[in-house]
Amino acid sequence: MTMLDALAGVRDLGRLQEIGSVFVRHGFGDLVRRSGMAGVLERAGRLLHWEVAEERLEMKPPRRLRCALQELGPTFVKLGQVLATRVDLLPPDWIAELGQLQNAVPALPWETVRPQLEDDLGMAPEAAFARVDATPIAAASLAQAHRAWLHDGTPVILKVRRPGITGVVEADLRLMARLAELIESQLPDLRRYRPVEVVRQFRDSLRRELDFAAECRSAERIAANFADDPTVLVPRVHWQWTSERLNVQDFVDGIPAGDLAAVDAAGLDRGRLARAGTGIVLKMLLEDGLFHADPHPGNIFFLRDGRIALIDFGMVGHLGERRRLELARLLHGMVAQESDAVADILLDWSLGGEVDEERLESDAASLVDRYRGVPLKDLRMGTMLSDAAGLLRAHGLVLPPDLALVVKAFLTLEGFGRQLDPGFDMASEARPWLERVMLRRFAPTVLARRGRRGLAGMLELGAELPRDLRRLLRAARGGRLGARIDIPTLDAFGDRIDRAASRLTMGVITAALIIGSSIVMNSVGGGARNQWLMALGVAGFVGAAALGLWIVYSVWRGSHRR
Repeated sequence: MTMLDALAGVRDLGRLQEIGSVFVRHGFGDLVRRSGMAGVLERAGRLLHWEVAEERLEMKPPRRLRCALQELGPTFVKLGQVLATRVDLLPPDWIAELGQLQNAVPALPWETVRPQLEDDLGMAPEAAFARVDATPIAAASLAQAHRAWLHDGTPVILKVRRPGITGVVEADLRLMARLAELIESQLPDLRRYRPVEVVRQFRDSLRRELDFAAECRSAERIAANFADDPTVLVPRVHWQWTSERLNVQDFVDGIPAGDLAAVDAAGLDRGRLARAGTGIVLKMLLEDGLFHADPHPGNIFFLRDGRIALIDFGMVGHLGERRRLELARLLHGMVAQESDAVADILLDWSLGGEVDEERLESDAASLVDRYRGVPLKDLRMGTMLSDAAGLLRAHGLVLPPDLALVVKAFLTLEGFGRQLDPGFDMASEARPWLERVMLRRFAPTVLARRGRRGLAGMLELGAELPRDLRRLLRAARGGRLGARIDIPTLDAFGDRIDRAASRLTMGVITAALIIGSSIVMNSVGGGARNQWLMALGVAGFVGAAALGLWIVYSVWRGSHRR
């Protein structure tokens, strides 16, 4: 069964038609045709309507894409939100437009949510809690939140996964994966965006976000990292009620960070809050390596006693020690105008691909020179990282997903800081953190740890070397030693050669049938004994006609695939 046959399966066919129709309505009909979706649906007897409303064609492509993803539902909305973090893949206008995608959807009635909630709790909600508010305080595409109170009076939040959402998401993910494979194979101009890899990363991220227990574990890990900081609050998890589909945490009675009027009314110092919030995020990024990947104002609350609360850890990022050092070196190199260091880091970050290193170094020098002489207070660190990611995009390189989240976090954080305090200077706030990270690599404990790791690796390699050599020599003596060279660019060419050879073979057979049948028909005389030879000649002509039609169809289909 081919991929196209799989796409035409009954299970996904209706959803595939809906996806194709939505993209056509929003002016992406050429993408639908070139990806092969239209051919699949036509062979399955499903027709697409190719009319596009005039007002949609007047919209810019980024807005049309945003509207299409919004119409397709929660999975595609989440995909758009993830793409909005990929500054290395998409230009700024697309990033800005996709960043407007919202999860807000109508809330489900309590009667729909209650059976699943009762199943997760193992008892009636009224038995588990002293009181449960049936009216949700927030609703999103994957979950909705209800207030409740424990029997000791503690207010909590019940984050309930939408019933049946997992099946919808998994079906869409299955289709996305297949469509990504089609796009990567059929559309060479979109191959550089690595749709298969992007969808794979998105699938893993979305499945983690659907696991509320994993979200709570991330919250507790971040809370442990701030255990010695009384100014940071991460809501406590109530594990006796928490599961994969249900998250129960303390209710945060604070001021949403985006409500600046309420912040001023409470008499809070905006500048101090901006600096404190920046310190929290920089600690997560550069010191802890586990960070909130979506620090927008909706996920940050200011308490009236001056503390800062973080909520919603569905999207977290992980940075190892090496990544944190590379991030610090990149930012330091851009501030200190060290273009060689910047180019080296960008090459280390790229996920392979052909690249002109000399041109990249030249472009990195131009990028660094753009910030030469700019006062520290006027530097925009989020913009600097975004420009660095744009440099990768210009060279056809792609950032690893964890670093894409870092760039987005910096952009969000800096914009939020300046919203709180127009005079906010993120570069000055980040400088001590960068210097500490840069100096930490030379600390005696760090050097000792690296030395132990290196020595252990060398000893392990030395211990395994005799056995590996014996295996190599044994394979050589047995004639099993060989070399494999993969040249991916030749795969498509090989396929074309195979198709051409098949057509040539069928053409030769067709010609042979025509010639043989002609000889038979001309040599046949009258009489009943020759009727069988006459029928054989006719059958040969019919077979030749059928093969000829197949060859014509094969050539036509091949020309439309390019």
